[in-house]
Amino acid sequence: MEPVLVKKNSLGNFFTFSIPSLLGLFLFMIPISYKGEITIPIAILSGLIQKGLGAYLPQIMTVIVCLTLVGTLLAKTIRPQIMMRNAFLKNLFDVAPVWFAARILGAIFAVATLYKLGPEMIWSKNTGGLLLTSLLPILFSVFLLAGLLLPLLLDFGLLELCGTMLTKVMRPIFRLPGRSSVDCMASWLGDGTIGVLLTSKQYEEGFYTKREATIIGTSFSVVSITFCLVVIKTVGLEKMFVPFYLTVLVSGIVAAVVLPRIPPLSRKPDTYYAEKSDDYSEDKIPAGSTPFKWGLTQALDKASKHRGWGDFFVSGGKNVLDMWLGVAPIVMALGTLALIIAEYTPFFQWLGLPFIPLLQLLQVPEAKAASETIMVGFADMFLPSVIGADIKSELTRFVIACVSVTQLIYMSEVGGLLLGSKIPVSFKELFIIFIQRTLITLPVIVLIAHILF
Repeated sequence: MEPVLVKKNSLGNFFTFSIPSLLGLFLFMIPISYKGEITIPIAILSGLIQKGLGAYLPQIMTVIVCLTLVGTLLAKTIRPQIMMRNAFLKNLFDVAPVWFAARILGAIFAVATLYKLGPEMIWSKNTGGLLLTSLLPILFSVFLLAGLLLPLLLDFGLLELCGTMLTKVMRPIFRLPGRSSVDCMASWLGDGTIGVLLTSKQYEEGFYTKREATIIGTSFSVVSITFCLVVIKTVGLEKMFVPFYLTVLVSGIVAAVVLPRIPPLSRKPDTYYAEKSDDYSEDKIPAGSTPFKWGLTQALDKASKHRGWGDFFVSGGKNVLDMWLGVAPIVMALGTLALIIAEYTPFFQWLGLPFIPLLQLLQVPEAKAASETIMVGFADMFLPSVIGADIKSELTRFVIACVSVTQLIYMSEVGGLLLGSKIPVSFKELFIIFIQRTLITLPVIVLIAHILF
């Protein structure tokens, strides 16, 4: 098979590929210093939107969650033709019964929290209030910008180039296609929500199998560097940020290597959401070509097929609606429930009891206090650091901070996003993966902590 070179308008195709791709890389992946903090441009822009809309964002998100429920009710009862004939709208509103129930619950929780109606456990500052006033406003601005600008990474050939060049690294180590390297980088350097959005869109477009999409979503959707700074400050160890982040990186890579090789991830089928995309091939480099040349050829071919900026904004607008309407209600419903359980019941403390012997075996000081933080991370990633902030041992606080980040599956954000997306993973599977990540990363983190302290 000979490479199919793009000859027509090759210079134009090169600029069509390079300029949007470089802009996308800059916005989503290049860490920069801003007001004394290391962050990425998309996060800065997101923060400016949040600051501009300020106190209105909880009301805006409540309206979005309620509109989603109204649209779903119409799809389930009246079934208007405009909705049923439009594949995007039908897919958005005509959902399975379990997600219909979640949208009802999300709307109830949002309205109750906004107006402080009903039991306080629903709308308190540590449950529904945390989600509606802190998390959902962040998701509003991140989804708006990331959704609109995500085609810069998806539609102009960047994934084709990176995929072909990195497939020999990603395949043997993580059992993933090379193009997933961009998802991984977007999550590690940017934010887990962006990684989930990017992975979900590529899964829907036939670039990832069910197994691949689930592995990426549950192994690389790590919180941003900025939020990691918040975590380490909460436990009073900001002076340890560099070793903390390197520890998170090492233990996260270990988990990403091990988890795809054991159930439930190893049992996910290698089938596609609709059908496999034949737009490019990263594994079959033609004889006489190099990974870079073949990747660039396919990138230019992808760029040559772009249909203009009108299509760019239509695609981006659909991304935004898909995340706003499809994900926000799920996060509100499941996140509030998880936080209520964490805040008002000893459930997560009970779940942490089996970890006491393990923590003692690993010689972690104040093992009982530490065990109470282990499982609560399933509800929210920030809770373990808040609960463990008063522990005297610096080593233990360091371990708690690292584990809370590497556990990754927490229902108030990434877990809820995964369940609300098209990525094929269930609540039960997320809980199992959460336990697995904890058991795999904990010994690695403790080992490094003993070396550091």
